[in-house]
Amino acid sequence: MNSNVSKEDPSGGPITGWWTEAVIYQIYPRSFADGDGDGIGDLPGITARLDHLVELGVDAVWLSPFYPSPQADAGYDVADYRDVDPLFGRLPDADKLIAEAHARNLRVIVDLVPNHTSSAHPWFTAALATGAGSPERHRYVFRDGRGPDGEQPPNDWQSVFGGPAWTRVVDPDGRPGQWYLHLFDTGQPDLNWDTPEVRAEFLDVLRFWLDRGVDGFRVDVAHGLIKQADLADWQEPQEILSGNEADRPRPPMWDQDGVHEIYRDWRRVLDGYPGERVLVAEAWVEPAERLARYVRPDEMHQAFNFEYLLAAWTAPAQYAVITRSLEATDSVGAPTTWVLSNHDVVRHASRLGLPVGTPRPNGIGIGDPQPDAALGLRRARAATLLMLALPGSAYLYQGEELGLPEHTTMPDEARQDPTWARSGHTQRGRDGCRVPIPWEADAPSYGFGPTDASWLPQPAIWAEYALDRQREVPGSTYETYRTALRLRREHGLGQGTLRWRESGDTVLTFDNGDLTVLTNFGAAAVPLPASAEVLHASEPLTYDGAVPTDVTVWFRA
Repeated sequence: MNSNVSKEDPSGGPITGWWTEAVIYQIYPRSFADGDGDGIGDLPGITARLDHLVELGVDAVWLSPFYPSPQADAGYDVADYRDVDPLFGRLPDADKLIAEAHARNLRVIVDLVPNHTSSAHPWFTAALATGAGSPERHRYVFRDGRGPDGEQPPNDWQSVFGGPAWTRVVDPDGRPGQWYLHLFDTGQPDLNWDTPEVRAEFLDVLRFWLDRGVDGFRVDVAHGLIKQADLADWQEPQEILSGNEADRPRPPMWDQDGVHEIYRDWRRVLDGYPGERVLVAEAWVEPAERLARYVRPDEMHQAFNFEYLLAAWTAPAQYAVITRSLEATDSVGAPTTWVLSNHDVVRHASRLGLPVGTPRPNGIGIGDPQPDAALGLRRARAATLLMLALPGSAYLYQGEELGLPEHTTMPDEARQDPTWARSGHTQRGRDGCRVPIPWEADAPSYGFGPTDASWLPQPAIWAEYALDRQREVPGSTYETYRTALRLRREHGLGQGTLRWRESGDTVLTFDNGDLTVLTNFGAAAVPLPASAEVLHASEPLTYDGAVPTDVTVWFRA
């Protein structure tokens, strides 16, 4: 098949722009760099490390939330959408970060969390202080309970983090009252997007940050804003990616058609600003054809391709997901995105070290089956070179350029993800991928900050992954990423065209521009053409120039 991300816009011209081929680097502010030594990363720390991103060769940075928050879910419970939490600095620090990034030709995308607020948000405080049916309560999803005294939740929905998705409130008179919906933590009440006031508020929030110079928004839980009107019961297991396959009913809390009207309104706001501002959907939606609806010409610019992240490490599975992804986005004239790790999933350097076919774990801890670290990193490097050779836009998660694995032996008492408690200590959650990253092997907190403080414990193995141990070391994971990103730019792979050469049981081969990309999933080494000029490989080739197992190579024939 052929696929090219130079599409046609509704007026008939080609869709171009930085976002169609960009490599975007996700920063989780708590864990990137600590500027003041309190053990929590902050905006000044990020600003001081921007040169790392320039040296690495990325085009943009995406910042996870830094807004005022009680931190019930590490900042995804927002109490004020127009300020910076003191943990991370002040609003002038955000302005400085944006300006310093732009001075380095780096774009800045910020997280927006519209599905829910914090329970500490003034709106929710006002909702609790008023009675049933008040305008303040109508901003959220409040319902009377079932049963004679309303003692049962309005429906059987479960939280993504475990346990019921409803909590009963106590009314101002001290008596048990209505229930409020929280698809995530109890500290994250879901907003009612059928309320015009909610819609107007977020249009204003968009303008606030656009006026400060941000280049776009990554929209958290973009598929969850609208709920099925009857709030029907849902007997299926609650997972953020479930029930969307073509042969199953759509869950009543996810991917409702009404979300698209919201994003068309948002797109009109962004299109009124100069400089190609973008919207990126975090939408856990299957199949790919449903996801493509989020990136129609008048809606989002991009949507995360989680089906690709979840695909098994086999040639048939990779071929199928790449083909499906390109065909689906081609159908709406949008670029495809590719991602292997983020702040919500086990890092791919560990995930790929588990036996092929293992269900994706929600965290790995002491007593769990442990991944093969060497195999995982080998496959992760191969997967990354395969991903970076595909046309479209790619997302990197902080630390993956160092080959960081999941912290799989973190003491359970150190865990802070609400998933761990709400699941009854059955799901260890996301802390293992959020550990502060190592910059200097022999420095306090491995260079994360000026002291030994670290909000999550860093494992002793962090020293071997530190940036200063890998910079200018041929074959290191860091230099492998740098070379790949340089070649990706030089050969225009992001704006290229994919043409399959081979898609068998053990080998994938495709052309993109003047490069040929081969990934060997099989046990036997695969010879290259005699005329092949190897430009890059995820691991050394054999003595006679063949491609070993779990290796990706870029070459010119």
